[in-house]
Amino acid sequence: MSFIVIIPARYASTRLPAKPLRDIAGLSMIQRVWQQALKSNAARVVIATDDSRIEQAAKAFGAEVCMTRSDHVSGTDRLQEVAQQLGLDELQMVVNVQGDEPLIPPSVINQVADNLAQNNRAGVATLCEPIEAVADFLNPNAVKVVTDNQGMACYFSRAPVPWPRDHFQSEQSTMPPLNLARRHIGLYGYRVAQLNSFVSWPVAPLEQAESLEQLRFMWHGVGIHVADAIEPVPAGIDTEEDLQAIIDFINNN
Repeated sequence: MSFIVIIPARYASTRLPAKPLRDIAGLSMIQRVWQQALKSNAARVVIATDDSRIEQAAKAFGAEVCMTRSDHVSGTDRLQEVAQQLGLDELQMVVNVQGDEPLIPPSVINQVADNLAQNNRAGVATLCEPIEAVADFLNPNAVKVVTDNQGMACYFSRAPVPWPRDHFQSEQSTMPPLNLARRHIGLYGYRVAQLNSFVSWPVAPLEQAESLEQLRFMWHGVGIHVADAIEPVPAGIDTEEDLQAIIDFINNN
């Protein structure tokens, strides 16, 4: 089983300008993500960007870089362009590692690739984690996922699903003892064939309603395998506060 890691990295960010190049204890954010990806079993790690400043910085620390168009509407579209530029076979597996997760464990990168390889019903694989707090369960920014007993996604939603009706009728400050709620973790494994299909399809109604790209795959009957991550996955960096928290963590460990 061979897979390639692709790390999309955009310079523009409204909440954290120049995010991929921000310094984290002496190394740029994108370099730290790249280093974590190199520790996985990936046969190749490629940084995908549309900005020459990121390209120059990445090449300076030794990364392979693929320049992409700047008009992509989604990260999945950017991923497909990279696969096309690299001439990847349709059966090749690629793992999309977000460029703002400098502490991503290499083990979960391997996990999502392994899960995709072992599940022929799936064209996509991803991960999740239990939701422990009611506030997170009710938060529309925390994407929820419901699966069947084979680990195949039934639905992704910003709404609180599955809804623990009986428990919440009497107790709304805690999650139920049988807690089926899962937060989706935005780490994906794909086969290139599914990326090629994705860019040929129009935006799906469910995708538009929820603002969740993965629902385009489900709308067209592509199976998505989901499993609990084998290791905690730290949240990505979106704000100055997030950035400082990661710097403090690294400096203290």
